[in-house]
Amino acid sequence: MISYIIPALNEEGSIGRVIHKIRSIDPTGEIIVVDSNSVDRTAEIVRSLGATLVNESNLGYGNAYKKGFSEAKGEIIATLDADGTYPPEEIPTMLEYLNKGYDFVSGERLTNSSREAMSLQHLIGNKILNIFTKLLFMVNIKDSQSGMWLFRREILPHIMPSGSGMEFSEEIKIRAATSFCYKEIPIKYARRMGEKKLRPWKDGTSNLLFLLKFRIRSGIRTRSFRCSRS
Repeated sequence: MISYIIPALNEEGSIGRVIHKIRSIDPTGEIIVVDSNSVDRTAEIVRSLGATLVNESNLGYGNAYKKGFSEAKGEIIATLDADGTYPPEEIPTMLEYLNKGYDFVSGERLTNSSREAMSLQHLIGNKILNIFTKLLFMVNIKDSQSGMWLFRREILPHIMPSGSGMEFSEEIKIRAATSFCYKEIPIKYARRMGEKKLRPWKDGTSNLLFLLKFRIRSGIRTRSFRCSRS
């Protein structure tokens, strides 16, 4: 069984569509929406569609995922955003790579994203963070900020990030790529539905500083895991 973890904050305009798409490709999957005190109809919609709703009052992207992971029962964990930007229909393809022996598969947005979905500012910021990730950790990660992943639950204790905010995304990939068989595949990245919550300059700067501190303090290995699969 796959457990789908979806952080949400005031996403009444999109969360229903995301749940319906997941159900269309995986009717038996466990869908867990981690709500951070939404003030709109997000929680109501989640409950009405039969998905599991859990609350995490501590704001932060990483905090939401940690809460969701603690509730998940599936042998495989998938992550998506509640704003409709990530394509659930890519999950079967990602699952094929896990079945081939990969441990962690991440959706790479930059190859197929349109300017409508990702602004030039956002694209440049992502590429800068990718360059620093490669230089500091010597890992072949093309999209360090992607929020769509599929991985084996058994590796979670070894890759669980310490961060509680947006840096969670890059940290989990670095830990996966340096210790397990890691794969990225291009995915289509759509324009978000609803209000944007990303703060490009603030979040980008924070993520960059995190990378520098993480490299100094973590003692993590600085090369990609030797994976024989192509």
